[in-house]
Amino acid sequence: MDDPMGREAAGAKPDLTAMVAAALDRLAPDGPLGIAVSGGGDSVALLLAAQQWAAARGRSIEVATVDHGLRPGSAAEAAGVARQAAALGVPHRTLEAGRLPSGNINAGAREARLSLLSGWARERGLSAILLGHTLDDQAETVLMRLGRGSGADGLAGMAEASRLLGTLWLRPLLGLRRAALRDWLAARGAAWVDDPTNEDPAHLRVRLRGLVAALEGAGIPAEAIAASARRLAAQRRALDRATAVLAAQALGVGAAGEILIDRAALAAADPEIAGRLVASCIRAITGAPYAPRGEPLAAVVAGLGAPVPHGATLGGVIARPSRGGRILMCREPAAAAPPVAIGPAGAVWDARWRIGPVGEGLTLGALGEVGTRALPVVLRPEGWDAMPHVVRLTLPAIRRGDALVAIPLSRGAMPPTRDAIALARAEDLVRERLPCAPDRG
Repeated sequence: MDDPMGREAAGAKPDLTAMVAAALDRLAPDGPLGIAVSGGGDSVALLLAAQQWAAARGRSIEVATVDHGLRPGSAAEAAGVARQAAALGVPHRTLEAGRLPSGNINAGAREARLSLLSGWARERGLSAILLGHTLDDQAETVLMRLGRGSGADGLAGMAEASRLLGTLWLRPLLGLRRAALRDWLAARGAAWVDDPTNEDPAHLRVRLRGLVAALEGAGIPAEAIAASARRLAAQRRALDRATAVLAAQALGVGAAGEILIDRAALAAADPEIAGRLVASCIRAITGAPYAPRGEPLAAVVAGLGAPVPHGATLGGVIARPSRGGRILMCREPAAAAPPVAIGPAGAVWDARWRIGPVGEGLTLGALGEVGTRALPVVLRPEGWDAMPHVVRLTLPAIRRGDALVAIPLSRGAMPPTRDAIALARAEDLVRERLPCAPDRG
């Protein structure tokens, strides 16, 4: 079988258009696709190649640029992408991140970028978003995670396809080198913008780029690092299958998105698989791209499986023994997100609940201690009486100002009301992120 990636590794000049087309043919689901384009060389190359692929196959694509406002000229760069997209006949949207939280600016910018793009995808009905990560990015990611002491999950690097925040993310350029993309753009007279922060050694990833170059000089090319990541990804898939088997046996999901694990099944499982299951539950509840690993996770799993079990809080999730020989895992109330406005496209709150548009001037947030005590019987959701108090605290609640309007969860018998808001349903995002789709516990 013809292998364009193999030809590149052998030193032949790659056919970038064919490689991207082959990756998209393999990865892209039906329906319109979105492309995240910053204006840098990688994402501009992705835009041009994807547009050729889409035109040849009659597919629909759209483009979005996230403007974090962190650098002078970022708005002009977004406008430049808009012009490029217009020249190709592709719809474009600039998404403004607004004020980022203090602390780790890079992490905050990444979270804001993913959230904005995910919301755009939902609003536009996009089946997936294409990202411009390259083979160089993959090598840098592996080295970064090596420095953190990561295991197979981390060292497997970025996946070609992954799901986060309810969105499918595709990386069709992972087999291509950054320099090859720029050569391809230059040959076509295409313009791109080099982000000056990509040359600032204050950033770890910039320092790692220098390390990748040094390793290549020592006979360890980026292609070899990426090949190791692919092999580890295959091993990770085998571990994932074993974890899914345990999940199917041991997991249940409550009406409020809480997770229940059979304690005996967890204690009898291989520690690696048990740890992966608990980690996957933490990720499912928080929506975080990564779950805690290493010694903190191992300590939690050991405590839950001990003859006299004890719980813990890790990564914004409470894990503790519960009734019926089960373990309860739920959102830590102190870690829940602040309320969010429910806009024309609805809202996602705390990465756990998604709701459609239900009216103006409303917010979605945690029920909280005051709301739990004052909740009228008519608004109590199904399973309220059996629900642990800590779970009640982070139920999704719709408010107008300080006034509680509804709890948008499934109920058995609907209360008599003419308020359409009370009929709203929040979609549970926890379930879809689990390694299986268990029935309610």
